[in-house]
Amino acid sequence: MRCIKIKTKRESNTYNITHQNEEFLRMIHNPNYTRRIRTRLLAVHSYINGNEKETVAKMLCISKKSVGKYIETYENYGVNALSVENPYRPKSELEHYKDEIKKDLEENPCATINECVERIKLLTGLKRSPTQVTVFMKKMGFKHLKTGQIPSKANPIKQREFLENDLEPKLEQARAGERKIFFVDASHFVMGVFLTCLWSISRIFVRSSSGRQRFNVLGALDPISQELITITNDSYINSDSVCDLLRKTHEMYKNISIEIMMVMDNARYQRCKKVIDLAAELKIELLFLPTYSPNLNLIERLWKFVKKECLYAHYYDTFDKFKENIEECLKEVNGKHRDKIKSLVTLNFQEFDKVKEFNKAA
Repeated sequence: MRCIKIKTKRESNTYNITHQNEEFLRMIHNPNYTRRIRTRLLAVHSYINGNEKETVAKMLCISKKSVGKYIETYENYGVNALSVENPYRPKSELEHYKDEIKKDLEENPCATINECVERIKLLTGLKRSPTQVTVFMKKMGFKHLKTGQIPSKANPIKQREFLENDLEPKLEQARAGERKIFFVDASHFVMGVFLTCLWSISRIFVRSSSGRQRFNVLGALDPISQELITITNDSYINSDSVCDLLRKTHEMYKNISIEIMMVMDNARYQRCKKVIDLAAELKIELLFLPTYSPNLNLIERLWKFVKKECLYAHYYDTFDKFKENIEECLKEVNGKHRDKIKSLVTLNFQEFDKVKEFNKAA
């Protein structure tokens, strides 16, 4: 194919039109290039084929300055330079102190972004806006996360030994269908206001219920089958309530040849002679958690779910409606709430031996 060389009216440079057109068209139709890159190629391609910069800018809805910059890049570095995405990315001055900032904030986390601004200024002498610092923090991998809670007297070593030696072997038997394991605990739902966060344009207020009446629920949850057994009252939970739960559980499984175990904490009304003797009589094995170990009692997650579902930002004008809504939620644990409970009450236990602790005072 014969190549034709022409001279444009704007410049004295000559172009091999045939070869250039083939190269540009091949790159413009490359699906791997972004829209930004194809715009650059189209701009230069249109220009070298005889169009003015103003015409190219109008056709592609870009500025004349951008067209000139693309042409300059092409003339200095060639067509391949137009296919480089974002060749210039200015870096923040904070990048020079990135490792120092990250180490300091990991060792002593900040509660607010304004506190981060002041800390970074102290470390580097650079004052940046909260918005700039937020972007920089996220780029380093920081997130604004809610802190967790560790019981002050929890013993991570004893908890680990309990899991490995006592609980997990029993759970393996439960998975195999050789026994039933229930996690037991009581929750005391107080009729009052439970504030929460809402997505809204302006701040929203929730009416507070009058009085401090309590609805008590003593529950036993099987995390394998998600079966829930409850004893409820409006007064208080005591050893008689625990005995009622043992009898109710025994009655449900008395005709089934399977071992039953109940995992519970060391509350006095649970770890007492009356309860232990009745459990032995009914052939129900009791397994008591290490002290200060709510993280190992899976039913605690259910109580948290019920509060979120029934109490947060809810108002009840009567105690009967309050109780009715909680009872309805508990009835649906193995019904319409089954999928949510299944993802929430897993056999993955929170342990504290490797977590990072934070002391604001220090």
